[in-house]
Amino acid sequence: MIDLNNESGVEVDTNRLVQLASFALDLLRIHPEAELSILLVDEDTMSAYHEKFMDEPGPTDVLSFPMDELRAPEPDEEPPLGLLGDIVLCPTVTAAQAASMGRTPEEEADYLLIHGLLHLLGHDHLEPAEHKVMFDLNDKIIAAWNASRA
Repeated sequence: MIDLNNESGVEVDTNRLVQLASFALDLLRIHPEAELSILLVDEDTMSAYHEKFMDEPGPTDVLSFPMDELRAPEPDEEPPLGLLGDIVLCPTVTAAQAASMGRTPEEEADYLLIHGLLHLLGHDHLEPAEHKVMFDLNDKIIAAWNASRA
């Protein structure tokens, strides 16, 4: 189950984000009843979250708050069911940085949604090997999403 709340004050294609999250969860073989919350916020709210939880000033593009620490299953395992957690996106920040990343604002939001989802599933990018795995998987999911919509 995916719950999305847009409290950003910006018009966003929320249906697209829910469809993308659902697509990614299916691709990663997460149980269809696993719970995911997506919250879109303004820059002030994101700044407050960023400072409170990461001890860093100013707004950021995406934050993830895992709950049950679910992981994508191995091929011989059953899909996990539980609470994935929360992804908080700031549409004004993602839109502002999109061009520098070579993406449209919509594509940047898509990319960061998947980035946040991968964090919920235990991926990280602090070490070079982890970085490669996480960003390769992010790219693979976005490529599959784009191909499914072509």
